[in-house]
Amino acid sequence: MEPKKLYRSRRNAIISGVCGGIAEYVNLDPTVVRVLFVLFTLVTAFFPGVLFYIISMLIIPLED
Repeated sequence: MEPKKLYRSRRNAIISGVCGGIAEYVNLDPTVVRVLFVLFTLVTAFFPGVLFYIISMLIIPLED
């Protein structure tokens, strides 16, 4: 059995597919992950959340 790999989603992408890919990896609805990300961004005063997203966008490979 192959281990699961984290990819940016092409199917569930709104900006770059980071939240969609995370949702597919943990078997959640992409909307739930997006709402949690927005809450995280608002609670952390915007900058850390946006920085996390940009870094994730650069590090996580795009789905085949």
